[in-house]
Amino acid sequence: MPLFENGQITENGWQLAQEGVALPEGDVLVPLSRLAEGLGRNGAGRLGVVLEPADRVESLREALPRLALVCVTFGSFRDGRAFSQARALREHLGYAGTVRAAGHILPDQYEFLLRCGVSQVEIPQGSDPAVWQAAHTRFTVAYQPSVLDEKPEGTGLRRWLRS
Repeated sequence: MPLFENGQITENGWQLAQEGVALPEGDVLVPLSRLAEGLGRNGAGRLGVVLEPADRVESLREALPRLALVCVTFGSFRDGRAFSQARALREHLGYAGTVRAAGHILPDQYEFLLRCGVSQVEIPQGSDPAVWQAAHTRFTVAYQPSVLDEKPEGTGLRRWLRS
């Protein structure tokens, strides 16, 4: 699947580990169940892990310094657990590597993903990149804090609500 990063299509050089098959050389994404196996590789490329919506981010605490990528997965566009996982990786665990979102994602969710700490999104094959680029620039004001280095707007609105 193509990747969308910084408002542009980018190449995906990562291989997804297949169940029951030895881990390939090069950059590989493993499911959480195979993380220990991936950590045991020596000099074989970068390592990433795929989190399913029910996986606990805290289980990665010890491994995070050795992970180049964490992929959070959306089972449905209505399931927001991957937003929480991405935010927890950045805010609570201090993860500075790449956070990728995959699965059932809508272009309208792109800006929210960025605000939660996602840096790459797997977009469906055949998607129009212009739709994703438009979603990236559609919102220019935010009312809530994010992991991005920005100040939320709307302090006047908060003041009005308190009065």
